[in-house]
Amino acid sequence: MEGMSPSEGTHPPEPSADGELPAVAPQLRALRRRASLTLEAAARAAGLSPAHLSRLETGQRQPSLPMLLALARIYGTTVSELLGETVAERDAVLRADDMEPTKAGGWTYWQAGAPGRGMQALRVHVPYGSQGDIVRVHPGEEWLYVLKGRLRLRLGDTAHLLAPGDSAHFDSLTPHRIAAADHDGADLLFVHTLLQSPTATLCLGPNTPGETP
Repeated sequence: MEGMSPSEGTHPPEPSADGELPAVAPQLRALRRRASLTLEAAARAAGLSPAHLSRLETGQRQPSLPMLLALARIYGTTVSELLGETVAERDAVLRADDMEPTKAGGWTYWQAGAPGRGMQALRVHVPYGSQGDIVRVHPGEEWLYVLKGRLRLRLGDTAHLLAPGDSAHFDSLTPHRIAAADHDGADLLFVHTLLQSPTATLCLGPNTPGETP
């Protein structure tokens, strides 16, 4: 589209579970006005077109995490405030003993960060042969780091074999598939953006009967 930079994206809006637009949209507008910036000035500073920033402020587009970081810097605030979070109510430290395992789609994962943030961090065990044929496509960004075992990652038409210490960072709109390469499975750290993708629609896959959501 003319006037839009490649980094702005063309994702349709993702309403919340109750059908309402996400709270980030009015926060973006309110904080821009608090910073005494016009739409054009803020968009120029963030490397966006005014039309795209306007769509972000009305909930017609969802911002990526890099966009939020840029806007937070321009508005002199934090990503947490852009998301309308009350940071003081959250504990910044998550103890190992408090990480309860959850099973979904054959995978086991542990929360490695506070819920409801702009990013969600997980520690994941991927068993061999689980969900290896499921291809995912959804808005957002993903980062993973292999802790143990080897991981097969397919991005589009390209296949990668990741060993411990290897990592990957990719746009989740790229068709992707994750599977353990070894019979003992693979352990990884996994971070994704929640602004556009609830946990249930990510690579963890659908819950199977009897598993905890």
